[in-house]
Amino acid sequence: MGLGAGQAGASPAGHAERDYVALGDSYASGPLIPDQVDAHCLRSSHNYPSLVAAREQVRLTDVSCSGATTAELTAPQGSAPAQFDALDRGTDLVTLSIGGNDIGFSKVIATCAGVTASDPTGAPCRAHFTGDGRDQLAERIQETAPKVATAIREIHRRAPHARVAVVGYPDLFPDDGAGCTSASVPFAAGDFAYLRDTEKALNTMLAVQARKAGARYVDTYTPTIGHDMCRPTGERWIESLAPATPAAPAHPNAQGEEAMAAAVDRVVSRHHRSAHGHH
Repeated sequence: MGLGAGQAGASPAGHAERDYVALGDSYASGPLIPDQVDAHCLRSSHNYPSLVAAREQVRLTDVSCSGATTAELTAPQGSAPAQFDALDRGTDLVTLSIGGNDIGFSKVIATCAGVTASDPTGAPCRAHFTGDGRDQLAERIQETAPKVATAIREIHRRAPHARVAVVGYPDLFPDDGAGCTSASVPFAAGDFAYLRDTEKALNTMLAVQARKAGARYVDTYTPTIGHDMCRPTGERWIESLAPATPAAPAHPNAQGEEAMAAAVDRVVSRHHRSAHGHH
């Protein structure tokens, strides 16, 4: 299953080649970004796992798959086997991008777009999800936390020698909460801040679970601020709901995957190991 192994072939003399397993959802797999190398999982040859593998000179087994939840780590996803089947005692590095589909973020975005017309200057999506005095999305994030904790523990069990990094989600919406309501970004003015806060809460949960379970956390949000879906083509690393460059709606484009790879590389690079030893 040596996907991307071609780029990762030459390792420095004296170093046995390290094995890198990439786990996770569409933010790792890179749907619609050229070149697509797996039609079922919508996996790109230029997703962040491929870029990290090339830079780190490691042998990549990329089992990331669009639509994956924590359940698909241990159970098949259509024709794709359980992602954890790729792990073994020889695995040296693992990245995990997961959680967005557990909280149903794609459906959330569709719901938010659908209610915009009812109150375009208000926050109808926030009202929809918090109408009864509870924030349903905050609750879903909390319900996902133990699933993420269990997943990290299982990675450690199956790959006891691996460095494990949980990769957060990049900045989808303007960090200052200002909106850019348009046909391609069809959210009500007041909902941008709610969507931003929901994404930040998801990332915070992932960071906390990583830390508790002895994994590293990769912050891809901070380095992508200013490149959200409201930015013009060329500046935006997250595509809008009507993508202008090849990518799935509300997902990283090739530049976004490059930015995520750089963030991952800063955390997992063996060259930075001493610098990160205390984190």
